[in-house]
Amino acid sequence: MRGPGSDVREHVVVTAQLRRPPRVPWRVAVHCPFDYPAVIATPPRLADGTPFPTLFWLSCPRLVARIGGLESAGGIAAWVERLAAEDDLAARVLLADAAYRVARQSEGGGDDPCADVGVAGLREPLKTKCLHAHAAAALAGIDDPIGTDSVERAGGWCEADECAQLDAVAQEATA
Repeated sequence: MRGPGSDVREHVVVTAQLRRPPRVPWRVAVHCPFDYPAVIATPPRLADGTPFPTLFWLSCPRLVARIGGLESAGGIAAWVERLAAEDDLAARVLLADAAYRVARQSEGGGDDPCADVGVAGLREPLKTKCLHAHAAAALAGIDDPIGTDSVERAGGWCEADECAQLDAVAQEATA
């Protein structure tokens, strides 16, 4: 797990992507094809001991914005309806939620004060409240159909290195 200063470039880039410093400790779980952080992981207990249920956090600005657009266009309500109507899909989401809980417990070294909640801090995984959290989980390797679909609908990774300007910010911060 990283905190501020363990990798200055990644800390500066993630801070710029999130528009705030990440909660500590954290690590980059996924890099985009241009080698920028895209998903960060935070254990279930922050450095000060505070419980934190969100293991995977989407930091890629492009995906954050585009998935936010999906949410604004009714994407969450659409998923809740689908999950109520499609038993096979609901079963896949329940498996993804269980895998997320296992991954979070593993990230915390077996200590998970948030064991009673899954993706996006939900006790009831079929309610769905945050497509960003599902997308982050899918990108981090959880077989999450909501996340996979959200990333696909958002257009996936950028093709033009949209975060290149962040290197200038990182170079300035480390100079």
